[in-house]
Amino acid sequence: MSAFPGPLLDLLAKAGDRPVFEHGERVVGADELLSLIRRATGGLHARGIAPGDGVGVLLGVTPEAFAAIVAAHVTGARVVGVRPGLAAPQVRHLLGDTKAAIVDAPHEIPVPAIPIGDLIAAPETDAAPAGRATDVARVIHTSGSTGDPKGCEQTYAAMGAAWNLHPDRWPPAIRELARHLERYLVFGTLSSQVMLEYGLLTLAAGGRMVAAAPVREGPFHAVAIERHRATASVITVPGLYRMRARLQTLGALLVSGSPADPARLRQALDVLGPVVFHGYGQTETGMIAMQTPAGIAERPESVGEPAVEAEVRDGELFVRTPAQARGYRGDPDETKDVFVDGWVRTRDLARIDPDGYLYLLGRARDVIIVNANIQYAGPIERVLAAQPNVAEAYVVGAPDERTGEAVHAFVVPTEGGNVDAELLRAAVRDRLGPASVPSTVTTIGEVPVAPSGKPDKRALLRS
Repeated sequence: MSAFPGPLLDLLAKAGDRPVFEHGERVVGADELLSLIRRATGGLHARGIAPGDGVGVLLGVTPEAFAAIVAAHVTGARVVGVRPGLAAPQVRHLLGDTKAAIVDAPHEIPVPAIPIGDLIAAPETDAAPAGRATDVARVIHTSGSTGDPKGCEQTYAAMGAAWNLHPDRWPPAIRELARHLERYLVFGTLSSQVMLEYGLLTLAAGGRMVAAAPVREGPFHAVAIERHRATASVITVPGLYRMRARLQTLGALLVSGSPADPARLRQALDVLGPVVFHGYGQTETGMIAMQTPAGIAERPESVGEPAVEAEVRDGELFVRTPAQARGYRGDPDETKDVFVDGWVRTRDLARIDPDGYLYLLGRARDVIIVNANIQYAGPIERVLAAQPNVAEAYVVGAPDERTGEAVHAFVVPTEGGNVDAELLRAAVRDRLGPASVPSTVTTIGEVPVAPSGKPDKRALLRS
């Protein structure tokens, strides 16, 4: 099995001048992108980056950003992506054990910054992949149960085992999706797991990545898809709900990040046409299942047939795939709990019907998915409970048209204490970032109690 990113470099070398990346008026061919990767590799070598070193990535969506990420993998580094919107303490946590970070704008970070322009200015060098199979290739972070981002470690062997660069490994739903990847819209950051993995799939399918320009009017996806004549894009559930009309060029809209209401999925098919794909996956595993437009029309409650090994044990879904993470960085207890005998506990409640279709029934963990990012209730509750005049704090999630789900807080004040909701929100924002900030803060006299004697947090939303 070829070490990552070997298959990608081979693909680019064979593609010649075929367009693979579009950024504004600039169209970059495979040969130019390969040259950028080789130059970025030389720049990293000149700065002493070696196999096993941690390299942070704070980059947007440009050909140079893509080249820098690939080059870091060529050196065998441990690539740590930093997504926008994190609080300063969280960024420091992510970069705490890295050697340097590649940036395309000034940032206050605790490690040396490598401006991407300086990196790309280096002479070309040999781009032979140096990553060792058991080395960590990348650390993909979710919001952690302690409040600090939790990093999933994926090895170079696991990245090499992934399906995206190998058409012979594509599951049926991915094979259908790949037919529509002529112009795949990319936005946000290429260090995003979903954005990068479907970008690699696009290149393997013969398409190009198209960087979205900022949108200042109307819903982002509707405007960006039309403006860039995109044939495919990833979208969150709230973004899907804001789509109002068919778009001429669009062939595939991949809904990802959180569960979607079956009725709204069918409605989206009616409005947008047979372009809606519904993906289900986790940071720890990558894609688990995908429902095609035809599948949504027939079984909108299902997320499709699993594309990986899947078992339901006592109501909880376990999956296994060669590309899964090996564990959580610096957290052996959580690793032992979730990664069990080669399987991953998804902590999602599920069933598989006799025809092999997967249905999600709920969660076995206390999380809220805001704009496709997992937020743990526990850290938010602890920040709130530590504030003056707050005796107890409880956090629950509820569906939200704008963000998929939203955080709602309920606080019991101390005797005679007055609670300032805005100060509580500010405390959460400063410690955990804006995605964790409660949409509402409600003062209550006491928390409802379930028959088990534990707080009945769901009852708070009904009160």
